[in-house]
Amino acid sequence: MECNLIAHSRIPRYVWFFLLLFGSLKTVNTVTHYSIPEEMEEGSVVANLAADLGLDVKTLNTRKMRLDTIASKKYLDINKESGELYVVQKIDRELLCISKLTCFLKLDATIENPIRMFNIEIEITDINDNAPHFRRDTMHLDLSESTPAGERFSLNNAFDPDIGSNSIHSYYLSDNSHFSLEIQTGRDGSKFADLILIKALDREEQTVYNLILTAVDGGVPARSGTASIILRVLDTNDNAPQFDKDSYTIHLAENAPIGSLVVKVNATDTDEGSNSDIIYSYSLYTSEKSQQSFSLNLDNGEIRVKEIINYEDFRIYDIEIIATDKAVNSLSGKCKVKILVTDMNDNHPEISIKSLSSPVKEDIPVNTVIAVVSVSDKDSGENGQVEITISDHLPFALKESSDSYYELIVSEPLDREKMPEYDITITVTDRGNPPLSDNETITLELLDVNDNVPQFPQTFYTIPVMENNAPGALLSSLTAIDPDLHENQYLVYFIIEKEIVNTSMSMLFSINPENGNLYALKTFDYEIEKEFLFHIEARDSGVPPLSSNVTVHIIIMDQNDNTPVIVSPWRAHGSVVEEKIPRSTDKGTLIAKVIAIDSDSVHNSRITYQFLQNTDATLFSLDQYNGEIRTMRMFSYRDSRHQRLVVIAKDNGEPALSATVTIKLSTVETALKTYADMTEVPLEYDIFSDLNLYLVIGLGSVSFLLLITILVTIVLKCQKPNPSKAAPPSRNSVISERNSTIADSTLVSNDAYWYSLFLAETRKGKLVVRQPVPKGSRYIVSSIPRSTGLTETSDSAASTLQCRHDRVSWGDIAQRRAHQKLVGSLFVTLCV
Repeated sequence: MECNLIAHSRIPRYVWFFLLLFGSLKTVNTVTHYSIPEEMEEGSVVANLAADLGLDVKTLNTRKMRLDTIASKKYLDINKESGELYVVQKIDRELLCISKLTCFLKLDATIENPIRMFNIEIEITDINDNAPHFRRDTMHLDLSESTPAGERFSLNNAFDPDIGSNSIHSYYLSDNSHFSLEIQTGRDGSKFADLILIKALDREEQTVYNLILTAVDGGVPARSGTASIILRVLDTNDNAPQFDKDSYTIHLAENAPIGSLVVKVNATDTDEGSNSDIIYSYSLYTSEKSQQSFSLNLDNGEIRVKEIINYEDFRIYDIEIIATDKAVNSLSGKCKVKILVTDMNDNHPEISIKSLSSPVKEDIPVNTVIAVVSVSDKDSGENGQVEITISDHLPFALKESSDSYYELIVSEPLDREKMPEYDITITVTDRGNPPLSDNETITLELLDVNDNVPQFPQTFYTIPVMENNAPGALLSSLTAIDPDLHENQYLVYFIIEKEIVNTSMSMLFSINPENGNLYALKTFDYEIEKEFLFHIEARDSGVPPLSSNVTVHIIIMDQNDNTPVIVSPWRAHGSVVEEKIPRSTDKGTLIAKVIAIDSDSVHNSRITYQFLQNTDATLFSLDQYNGEIRTMRMFSYRDSRHQRLVVIAKDNGEPALSATVTIKLSTVETALKTYADMTEVPLEYDIFSDLNLYLVIGLGSVSFLLLITILVTIVLKCQKPNPSKAAPPSRNSVISERNSTIADSTLVSNDAYWYSLFLAETRKGKLVVRQPVPKGSRYIVSSIPRSTGLTETSDSAASTLQCRHDRVSWGDIAQRRAHQKLVGSLFVTLCV
């Protein structure tokens, strides 16, 4: 260590200087050049800088490689794990290098140990990311209509910040018949357009031209920008004034008032400004008499009466009018006016109302006089003879009462509701030529009477109400209309009382007496009440009052609020039913039938069945409509002895409600007997396998029954016999008992549905119905506990059919018969 320090201290300073200079020269290498397009996505890889510089990627972190940007923003960075140069921020060439044809981004990459520096130059190439745009969206040009064809007009250029082929390539002009474009190229390669007039303009045909100038660049895909060109055509005086007509013929009555308008001549000039301003004047061909009798307005062409016109003095006036525009080189037009003076009836007839009755009631009788009028005319002859009329289609008539006096009478019945007020115009006309007339209008007002019955828009209302409604719910609004006025149209609504099963309608429904809103006072149940029919009356407040009523039919709509109930197979507890079937059952054999009922309406009570669980889907099938479970094939030795079927009965409501039943099937190996033989065996007792236990139970039962029989006999001997009660109507009672304890229950139905249930159960060996049932009778299905034995469901034994059939396995029939014989023998011995 000390030797090294001494050696270093002895090295001259200039040697250190050269060493440092040499080291610094080695740190700077040549420039590494890359080229990328602008607008690259963030995270995009430019190149593997480490590989290009010959650096080991594993040492980038330890040598603290970093990237210094010359510009103010950091657009690129180095991934020290992979050595890749990637984009940190999107680069906008137009923002980075404004108005430059080339754009470079210079970077310095530095590493340590030893220190080395690398110059990196990134060339940013242009993409077509900018559309051409005009500095002004709208260009205004004014052109004289006298501009010759071929005239050229310069237009504003469009600007595109892109360069090269991405800059502006061409211009296009919207379709028109008067203008075209000529594209010019500048020294710097820029494009600009000139507008050329190819067809002469006429301002009177079209005053303004709206054109669209489109600039398109050369990029792929090309971008474009548009600007509007509004060309206004300036007027020149190239049109002379024109009159609406070349000649006018006017009939003017004598004694026309001074200043009255005779005619207004009108001339138009299609030019603009002063070129279209017109001055009217008499021509030299107009006589002095005409100019003295009529005046001409120089500005608007009105010809008015200047002095009294007398038919006997002068009958025809010929006038020529000249219209001249105010242009420097004025143009003019002319027309002729002929005025014909006619002899007139100078005096108008007069009409006077002498009396009038208004208002009147609308039920005023026909032929009642409501007004008296008089007429007069100061003229004589035919000009003094008058005719008087009234407006057509009115229920009134004029009747002459005396000379020049007329009565206005009612000719038809009046109805204020159709027409509350009449404006009667009385017109008087003389027989002059032309006739003169005068008119007078009188107003007749009608007073209301209560002559209209309240009317409902409908005679019958059907109102659906969903069951389980809230009390007080608004059902409907029953509004009547009465066209009368005031108290005659004030209506009161109420329900006409009607009792249904000792219940008044007013306890079920309520109506607002003022507006007819009908409310429900209780919650309805479709399964109990399905409809109501009653009447609602509307009565006005007139004197006497009038009324009308309407029938209201309330229909209770069903909701799916009842869950299906499975009635077959019967379940003692819970929802599990156990069944035993022979293992040799054939394919298609009915194993069980699931039957469910639903108290909802027909739509909601449609039941469908399906398996929720099936131990072997290939062994059993379920009819989704009648619930029959059948075998799909015969049992094989591989099939389990115990099968579990879970059936769901689902109604058709929305949402659907359902119930389930679980059927446990056990297969037995015993050969089958015929169904007829099986049903003839009366199985009265359960047979146990322990014979000694049966002997004890038999002895105890016999002793107990003997004691009970003695006690009942003594009691009956001591009491007088009571008359038997009348037997109720005969009915068929079927008692079904299973090998498990069953709760007491009774199901009653009035339709033939239970009959099909009994038949289905009979096929399975559960119930037997051998006696036909008359139409309309009721079936009662009763199930009783095993401990009570058989229970009579009718006092009349003759009308009662009792069947008891314990469900037992087919393999135990022979054993049970042997035990029955043994117990019977024992019972006979004990009795002896």
